[in-house]
Amino acid sequence: MDYRIEKDSLGEVRVPAEALWGAQTERARLNFVIGTQPMPTEIINSIAVVKKAAACANCDCGVLPEEKRDLIIQCCDEIMEGSLPDEFPLPVWQTGSGTQTNMNVNEVVSNRAEILKNGEIRGPGRFVHPNDDVNKSQSTNDVFPTALRLRHSCVRLLTTVQRLFSSPYNIVLLLFMIRRVVRARVWVLSAWNDHRGSSSLAAVSA
Repeated sequence: MDYRIEKDSLGEVRVPAEALWGAQTERARLNFVIGTQPMPTEIINSIAVVKKAAACANCDCGVLPEEKRDLIIQCCDEIMEGSLPDEFPLPVWQTGSGTQTNMNVNEVVSNRAEILKNGEIRGPGRFVHPNDDVNKSQSTNDVFPTALRLRHSCVRLLTTVQRLFSSPYNIVLLLFMIRRVVRARVWVLSAWNDHRGSSSLAAVSA
């Protein structure tokens, strides 16, 4: 297997050449050889949503250039679409805060952005940095709980929708409620138009 050299604050690390993750993910992969249960894809996707939202917010605040924002958004979209399934090798068994998985996503987004920008993964002088850009204005203590809540909200919404359409009675009830809302809206608009018409006639008569 071919390797490339990645660097972090602890020094150099050999990372599989074709992998999009970086030094901190590789250290975690070697240090946390506990169990085989991978981090759920749903959690990875939720973290990508957080990274995408943070990039947009940082750009709006003027602390992240638009080109970097767009690259981060594109990479996060690829993650959520399932285009990079093999780039998240860490198990659920790691430190309690989820720092390794947060950094895994940061590094994958950064290195994928480098390929989109420059055609290769660069070390020093990279255009999109995993900490300074992808993780900008964030902490794992914020990112991971937010991702968990986002995932939980999606599950609750999906469960509610499934229950709503689980029986013909619920579907008929929903259609009836929609019909009532539409009729009420039409009535309000009609009454408003009549009111405006009466006001106009009164103004002309005066």
